[in-house]
Amino acid sequence: MGERAVVIIPHRDDPVRLTRCLDALVPTLPGGVGVAVVDNGSRGDVAGLVARYPGVRLLREPLAGAANARNRGVAETEAPLLLFLDADCLPDPDWTETALRVADRGDLVTGEVYVFHETDGPATGAQAFEQVFAFDFRTYVARDGFAGTGNLVTRRAVFDDVGPFRAGMSEDKDWCQRARARGHSLIYVHELRVGHPSRADWSALARKWRRLTDEARELHRADGRPAWVWTLRALAMPASIVVHAPRVLRAPGLGAGEKARALATLARLRLARMVWMLGG
Repeated sequence: MGERAVVIIPHRDDPVRLTRCLDALVPTLPGGVGVAVVDNGSRGDVAGLVARYPGVRLLREPLAGAANARNRGVAETEAPLLLFLDADCLPDPDWTETALRVADRGDLVTGEVYVFHETDGPATGAQAFEQVFAFDFRTYVARDGFAGTGNLVTRRAVFDDVGPFRAGMSEDKDWCQRARARGHSLIYVHELRVGHPSRADWSALARKWRRLTDEARELHRADGRPAWVWTLRALAMPASIVVHAPRVLRAPGLGAGEKARALATLARLRLARMVWMLGG
């Protein structure tokens, strides 16, 4: 197809957010940049939705999991530059242009993921919690050596060297750390920005963190780390409530009631994570 870059977007059963993502992305695409939506077993009419956007390809991956969907997107496209974006993300108007401009600064390039709320009025406890704690990509890169695949740029040659994403674990953390172990650089560029909606309530937030906990456990095992290290991490969860409470109290843009709800959610979530970790 002669494309210089392709945006790969995994999707499953989220047509409203996929529409919002494509509405923001497609009109801003420069020449030579394609888009591949990789559907991962949706029940609705994804083909009709994607057909509304000229030049956007629909691919399908029957194996469940965003890792498998991203691998399919890479395998069925040919562009030398890979731009990973999630269907529920909202790219800034200059996201694609910025990605092309900064792609040569590192082997893996990531940027800011900011939180926005999809409902009006005061933030719920889940929304306020995510506003404070979610998607701190700058810290992920500096401290942990990884970035999420909702806002990630790399070259196909790097992907071929590292190998595919591995499903069933924290696939973005695993892939980035494998890349760095092979000598590839990972950098954070603040102006490469996408938005991500906050989880609206406790149920949605708990589902997210139960999944992340299970994936982190599998990554811990895959790395061959001792089980007692995982147990110590679990037992440290209550102490982390005290450690991280000041971040809530100092958070800009939250009222007193929102901060109180965020603190309650922080405590509830950390205790729940301790139970999930010890129960695995």
